[in-house]
Amino acid sequence: MDYGKHLNLHTIIMLRDVIRKWWQVELAFADRHGVVHAWQQGDITPPPNAPCRLALTSKEGLRRCVQSVRVLNEKFKANKKVRRSLVHDCHLNFSIVGAPLYIANEYEGFLFVEGFARQPLDAREAEVLEAKVRQFAPPHADLRGLAEQVPVLDGADLSKLSDLLERAAGEIATHEAASQQGAGGSEAPEALNERFRFEKIIGRSGPMMEVFRLMEKVANSESTVLINGESGTGKELVARAIHHSGPRAEQPFVVQNCSAFNDNLLESALFGHTRGAFTGALRDKKGLFEVADGGTFFLDEVGDMSAALQVKLLRVLQEGTFLPVGGTQLKEVNVRVIAATHKDLGELVKRGEFREDLFYRINVIRVQLPPLRERRDDMPVLIDHFLRKHHREGQRARGLAPEALAILGAYAWPGNIRELENEIERLLVLGGELESIPAELLSSRIRDAVIPGGGPFISPRAHGKLHEAVEALEREMIQQGLLRTRYNKSRLARELGISRSNLILKISRYGLDKGLPDDEAEMGDA
Repeated sequence: MDYGKHLNLHTIIMLRDVIRKWWQVELAFADRHGVVHAWQQGDITPPPNAPCRLALTSKEGLRRCVQSVRVLNEKFKANKKVRRSLVHDCHLNFSIVGAPLYIANEYEGFLFVEGFARQPLDAREAEVLEAKVRQFAPPHADLRGLAEQVPVLDGADLSKLSDLLERAAGEIATHEAASQQGAGGSEAPEALNERFRFEKIIGRSGPMMEVFRLMEKVANSESTVLINGESGTGKELVARAIHHSGPRAEQPFVVQNCSAFNDNLLESALFGHTRGAFTGALRDKKGLFEVADGGTFFLDEVGDMSAALQVKLLRVLQEGTFLPVGGTQLKEVNVRVIAATHKDLGELVKRGEFREDLFYRINVIRVQLPPLRERRDDMPVLIDHFLRKHHREGQRARGLAPEALAILGAYAWPGNIRELENEIERLLVLGGELESIPAELLSSRIRDAVIPGGGPFISPRAHGKLHEAVEALEREMIQQGLLRTRYNKSRLARELGISRSNLILKISRYGLDKGLPDDEAEMGDA
């Protein structure tokens, strides 16, 4: 498995950044054999503490670090029922914590963080550490004060870090499974069915989990389904998933948007026509209901259907029969109807614009799709998915800058997922030659909506698993830093290793700007 590609997942980037700044430690990957490929290739990020830095940059020290990692790997392999983090002591008597990574229930390695103590080193332990490091340190190296540079993680810190690693492993497993699912060229019918199974719809937020639970119950029934949701929320994708997860999966799935044609054309498209039924009808033509016989017919924007066509649709639903345009003989079909609309059909019924009997007939089971602004937890995984989907050969871009991600997370997304996908595709076209796509390339409508006239940036509260935990830690870092520096944002930005403008953005995002002194009044802030 290519661990390198997972380093560019936004949640992993955030995790590496937070644990580096919060605990002064580095995230690393080891494969199922305990091999750290980055170390083998010489791609070693120097850790902040001198003992580990000296070890990893010397031949003998690196050999001992590798052996320590392999011991932890053997612990995971010895008991594959262990799916939680384990802690092991390395050759310097520091701690290593790792979380196992399972793909399709197969052990593939682990994520780990090394080089920290669980309590401050006393004088005796400091002497032992100096003696061990001297075995591989360069001659005449000044080893005084080594113990003071070792990060200390108490029980609470270690618990937080372990939880983050476990969530990161789950995040990678999800993305790896999605990548394997999406690999390959042409799809066999069974692969097509699997592609549209509702388990494959991207989303792990609370609102989407409710949708999945309802879809699971609906899929194997023959009931008519009404999907409600704003434009761009994925109504057709949900309809396809229900079809391909049910007993009609091998039968046709037919789609018609009821707002695409005028009345006459839509009637002919739905029910077909006979030769001579109207000018230009030179031969009999099957309607889409007949084409969908035995399968599923997805009627999108059913709320735009005229009163006359509503009568014909009701007859198909109740009796399974219809009359082609110009025809004299009824035709029978066995079709499951899934309807969708962005309108409130109940309100249309009250206004007399939609038949009440038809409304009750198609509203047997209702699936309400949440807009993207109500499932912001899914933003990181959706962005990663669209970055992979629209990435083209020759493009360097693998992710978005933190400022760009923050602005995207705060935007209201009136066009929902369709708008997000279009924006990511646009960003890849404009910034594909960059490693990280900056906020400056975002569409002006998005930037202006989030930061009107350069005003304050306020982002909604984040939820979710890894994403939530990482952002909670980042918020805590900034909050404590503000107190520690007496609200000196310039000093805190230097300590955190970010720009002052980025810090101000994050302060507003996490709602930490209430009660802060004005910039001009900040002591020592220049």
